[in-house]
Amino acid sequence: MAESENTYVIDPENAGELARLMQQDRLLTQSMGGLLPEPGITLPEQGRVLDLACGPGGWALELAFEHPTIEVIGVDISRQVIDYARMQARSRGLENVHFHVMNVMEPLAFPDGSFDLINGRLLFAFMLPKAWPELLAECYRLLKPGGIVRLTEMEPMLTTSLAYQTWMAYMSEALKRAGQSFSPDGRHFGITPVLPRLVRQAGFSSVQLRASVIEWSMGTEAHYSVLKDSLIGLELLQPFLVKMGVATKEELERLYQLATAEMQQEDFCGLWNLLTVWGRKPGDLRAAETTGEKTS
Repeated sequence: MAESENTYVIDPENAGELARLMQQDRLLTQSMGGLLPEPGITLPEQGRVLDLACGPGGWALELAFEHPTIEVIGVDISRQVIDYARMQARSRGLENVHFHVMNVMEPLAFPDGSFDLINGRLLFAFMLPKAWPELLAECYRLLKPGGIVRLTEMEPMLTTSLAYQTWMAYMSEALKRAGQSFSPDGRHFGITPVLPRLVRQAGFSSVQLRASVIEWSMGTEAHYSVLKDSLIGLELLQPFLVKMGVATKEELERLYQLATAEMQQEDFCGLWNLLTVWGRKPGDLRAAETTGEKTS
């Protein structure tokens, strides 16, 4: 598969990024309607779940807590965040969740047919376009017949802040220059239009889509959480944008100050659009149907 190189656009072991990912995990799960809100996604009582690029483990930990009879495994390239996730599992007394240091752009050290469900959220932040078919082929290998792959991705947020939109445009262009975008013109991340096709081409059937929208306009419940997530992200993204040559450090600092002010104005409006795509590995589902399934 792809080279063993960390292509994440923000240093995953930065303390600020760790805090941001912890908060973002909770926000996404709540705003999307739960851990597995999609129709038809169920887990066998003794099922096994793999969480790709799990970060500090928020989703995996919550799934393990809600489903004590299943086993959840999270993998991430960062040893620091895996150590944190393991510490969280110990502190909560969760013995059915385990975390391992692995690069999802390389073959994963699990036998064929190991999992009932494989989950991944916002992988665009490090995935190379050429690595997507390879990752999905690996998911196909790792899933049991009838198992489900579930992926959630996004495009740049839509807001009324000119400074923030300028920053998002720089981010899209930087990903394009870095070879980490499907966009033909660098105006978007480009992952959401192609994701359903990629899942189908990997051999999955019954591919479905579900859109989620987080409104974070001024006065809404999500405003402060997404504002905080965005501002931390903007600050941590500066080195990547400067490295890609889309803007100078001085310009980005000026935009950061403007965006901070504009996103706290009374008439500020913002939407965070997410797309979840899931598909099933063809196979006999009768065994799963007779063991007593549990819906999240």
